[in-house]
Amino acid sequence: MKSALFVDFDNVYSGLRRLDPAVAERFAFHPINWIRWLTDSLIAPPHAPEGAKRRLLVRRCYLNPQAYQRFRPAFNRAGFEIIDCPPMTSEGKTSTDIHMVLDVVDLLQHEVHYDEFIVFSADADFTPLLRKLRRSDRRTTVLAVGFPSAAYQASADLLIDQDDFIRFGLGFAEPEPVPPPVAIAISRSASDVTNDLKALITRYVADSSRPVSLSSLASKALKEVDGLDAANWAGYGGFKKLVESLPLQQLTVDWEAGTVLDPARHAASAQQAEASFREVPIDTMLEDVASLIKSELDQVGRPVSCARLAKLIVDRYSTLAADWGGKGSFRKFLEALDLGRLEVSWENGGGQVRDPQAPAIAIERPSGNRTPDWGQQAHLFPAIQQIQIATGMPLITPREMQGLLGALVSEVANQPFALSDTGKRVRDRCREAGLGVSRADVSYVLKGILIAGHEFSSGNDNVPALSSRFIESMRVICAGEQIALDEATEAALREWSSGAVI
Repeated sequence: MKSALFVDFDNVYSGLRRLDPAVAERFAFHPINWIRWLTDSLIAPPHAPEGAKRRLLVRRCYLNPQAYQRFRPAFNRAGFEIIDCPPMTSEGKTSTDIHMVLDVVDLLQHEVHYDEFIVFSADADFTPLLRKLRRSDRRTTVLAVGFPSAAYQASADLLIDQDDFIRFGLGFAEPEPVPPPVAIAISRSASDVTNDLKALITRYVADSSRPVSLSSLASKALKEVDGLDAANWAGYGGFKKLVESLPLQQLTVDWEAGTVLDPARHAASAQQAEASFREVPIDTMLEDVASLIKSELDQVGRPVSCARLAKLIVDRYSTLAADWGGKGSFRKFLEALDLGRLEVSWENGGGQVRDPQAPAIAIERPSGNRTPDWGQQAHLFPAIQQIQIATGMPLITPREMQGLLGALVSEVANQPFALSDTGKRVRDRCREAGLGVSRADVSYVLKGILIAGHEFSSGNDNVPALSSRFIESMRVICAGEQIALDEATEAALREWSSGAVI
């Protein structure tokens, strides 16, 4: 798949810096790392040819040399053409947008047919450009840091999930399963993860008197190798591809039998092990997995990320982790399941499963439009739902939202703020408190607070202050969608997020 990449550096860097300076610096100084993730691991946009792999024929970075000259060498080394876009007005406005538009239109008419145009920018001014590309039957992939407008998101074929970009593209991924709240997740490179996996396989085979089940190794690896997860497998997409990349020397991997063995010691028992592993009733297991997914969606009442589903499935059915039922990757496995009316969407980068017929939240009609989950604060639901529809804000209960902010206050009082690590530990605190808050919910709230200008550890880390910052972000996003928040709606937001009643 022939692709062209256009990076609005000022827009992306400043957006990331508002979230976490360390994240922004890694984006700016190590572009070759996230380029590799983009080409090797990011899924193709919808309707791309099956198995399509990106080939970045064009890499262009639009940069203000007066402010960001120090980052030029890193992008030069990553093979970018750098287009200088100095300020053109007294307010500091650059010509990046017009340069990018002209370059994209020029490539539309080029003799080379570019299948995909990748735009790194949250500037909604590019919405007409994305629509023009769609009319020309080109795929569009967008990374927008912050809260891009609904029209901008809808105009792209694939919206890169910014949390996935930070975690996997920039290398801020944390290990699963979740460590204790006091532990600090450490960012690990793919080479560190693969080296640990090789050592784990070698150790378990050496300690066993018979061939070792690959599904057992996959399950153990997810628990013991820091930085490994079942949805991504260190960027290889599947456990099989990851294992095949390892130099296991004298060991033999038999995918048909589902084992790894040392021929010098295990040859005699290999045939017996193969017969044993083939006794697994895979059809029954697949039906159980489909039921598990449906049950999870019924329980949470909203779309569930594919990363969470992968972990739930592996925790329950560890034998599937080796090769996802012969499908090779979690995505192909999930798409092959009979999920009834449930839909699988990969447009947010990480993917999610949703029930298109499910209401935003269950409502008891007989009791006067009350929402059981919201208890005595059910009167807030209509206003919160209206804002959620406009902004994508988490539609969680007041108890969950207030618990999330309370967990955030407690966390930053004990640990320095770091976007990825803090978000993970806040999610862990919420889980321990029995709150149905997901990592995506925490990430959204954190982004809203940071984009509104809050500085953690500045002496104002309390629930009312964080609530006010978050509400300010929602006000700005709603204004961008041409929705004005009146005093009653803002009061509902305040009561929902902090419990304050005015």
